[in-house]
Amino acid sequence: MSVYGIYKTAALSPRVTVACPGKNADTALAMLHQAAAMGVGLAVLPELHLSAYTCADLFHQNALIHGCERELGRMLQETEKLSMVWVCGLPVRMGAGLYNCAAVCQYGKILGVVPKTYLPNYQEYYEKRWFVSGSSLPEGMTVSIAGQQVPFGRMLFRFGELVLGVELCEDVWVPVPPSNLLCLAGANVIANLSASNELVAKNDYRRSLVERQSGGCIAGYIYASAGVGESTTDMVFSGACTIAENGGILAENARFEEGGSMVTGCIDVQKLMAERRKNGSFHDNAVLMGMAAPQLPVIVGQEPELKESDIDRRWNPTPFIPDTPETMEIRCREIFSIQSCGLAKRLSHTGLKKAVIGISGGLDSTLALLVAAEAMKRLGLPPENILAVTMPGFGTTDRTYHNALELIASLGATLKEVDIRPACIQHMKDIGQDPEVHDITYENTQARQRTYILMDLANKIGGILVGTGDLSELAMGWCTYNGDHMSMYGVNASVPKTLVRHLVGYVASVSDERTKAVLEDVLDTAVSPELLPPDANGEIKQKTEDTIGPYELHDFFLYHFMRFGCEREKLRFLALRAFDGRYDEVTVDKWLAAFYRRFFISQFKRSCVPDSPKVGSVSLSPRGDWRMPSDADRSSWEI
Repeated sequence: MSVYGIYKTAALSPRVTVACPGKNADTALAMLHQAAAMGVGLAVLPELHLSAYTCADLFHQNALIHGCERELGRMLQETEKLSMVWVCGLPVRMGAGLYNCAAVCQYGKILGVVPKTYLPNYQEYYEKRWFVSGSSLPEGMTVSIAGQQVPFGRMLFRFGELVLGVELCEDVWVPVPPSNLLCLAGANVIANLSASNELVAKNDYRRSLVERQSGGCIAGYIYASAGVGESTTDMVFSGACTIAENGGILAENARFEEGGSMVTGCIDVQKLMAERRKNGSFHDNAVLMGMAAPQLPVIVGQEPELKESDIDRRWNPTPFIPDTPETMEIRCREIFSIQSCGLAKRLSHTGLKKAVIGISGGLDSTLALLVAAEAMKRLGLPPENILAVTMPGFGTTDRTYHNALELIASLGATLKEVDIRPACIQHMKDIGQDPEVHDITYENTQARQRTYILMDLANKIGGILVGTGDLSELAMGWCTYNGDHMSMYGVNASVPKTLVRHLVGYVASVSDERTKAVLEDVLDTAVSPELLPPDANGEIKQKTEDTIGPYELHDFFLYHFMRFGCEREKLRFLALRAFDGRYDEVTVDKWLAAFYRRFFISQFKRSCVPDSPKVGSVSLSPRGDWRMPSDADRSSWEI
């Protein structure tokens, strides 16, 4: 059975011999058995693999057609004990027509045969010389092949949660591919049996086509193309194989392999269906195209077997962060631009020309100050229009204090220092709080005092208070209600903590040496609200991650919880896979429980957060991505 909706798939391109079904069946069987041994549940072979694509007028010969049917029968016999579903290309006769087809097979049975819809007949292609299109076939047709009477035409195949649709090569190159309609009708994985020859730069275009089709259809896409061994009379085939999922490439092979090649990829069908349910336009499109109600026959097969040990997919432990340095720089530059443009628009709309920011020397306030400085540049305003306020409290350390001062000076902002300790002591006296009791009241007194000062300073100078809190803090409720939780515009509110660090690092890389030096020291400082006194050495004692857990874990939980609605057990499984060797089961279970608890009890804080720009695919704004009752019970998520 599948594991949490994950299905292991393969695109195969065995070596082919032109017009020799026996040898082609042999190479196909060898790869199919190899794939089955690897735990593959769905394997896709190339277009016309049993005959070879380049047979030309030999397609008019009975010997070739009969040979393909005979060898398909042999393949069925030799795979009758495999739970794996496999799809093979071959020519199929029906009546007066010859069709370029895909046979979907499992447990020694042909579940259905799907003919190609669009036959290329231009440039180097002459398919209409030999084949007819399946586009005009009436529903309910059957064909006799390899001793079996099977459905013939457009259809879907269901295997547990996986619903398969099939198209062939040219079908995906047209303006409205059959896969569009197949997915609107319910398919969540598309198999494309192809014979795409190689030309200069064609592979890049073909790859992007597969990538884009999987994204537009919110589907998995398995593309298997004919390879080495096809006739080179006029064309060369490379055996290009690609597996994509919702706009991203899961796996692709090395081309031009003499012995043929294969590639495997684990497609998460639950993830795809979650995305479709959230995307209302997907359903609207199905209604518009007349595909919302069942329109195609659905052939039901058995769900292929899969062991957890055979899952070879890698899950990114930092899903908010790009995998490569090149992509990271591009992404950080874009996010920084979104943040600064958002703040610039708010300033220009209000007619205000000044901004107030509380600067602690920590990551979040550092990023907010950098964003504000960039916003001032965009508006042609001097950096002095930023009032950067340091507010030393009971937990402020020399390191963060001096980093705050140095950053303010290097950026040219206006510095103001307000020691909050006397006011906090007076306030604690007023409410009867013992200053020696370092509880939540002791901490929140400082956070609210700082916000009180910042709000009034913004009024005093005619500016807006820029919030510094990030997405991870909102998710975990790690902010003081009506304290650092509040501002007039929050520039970091949809930036997760793991990404804040990279954004600051990006700005450091493009800054002058003075600014770069202080930013690098900020990056090297432990994350802390600094609301409790330092240790005996004057170092930070209150470290956030000691209390609430590693931010990298919580950001991972948040991403998969918000994007795909993962249930607890699947989220646990993904985390253990992503952080293998770094966090054991006990640690993951501990912080996953903490994530659910803190996320559910903290919704009241998220229900009234200030405006902020959305920068990525996950946001907790009550006006945008997330509407949740503040008193929802979490027990269903902890099962």
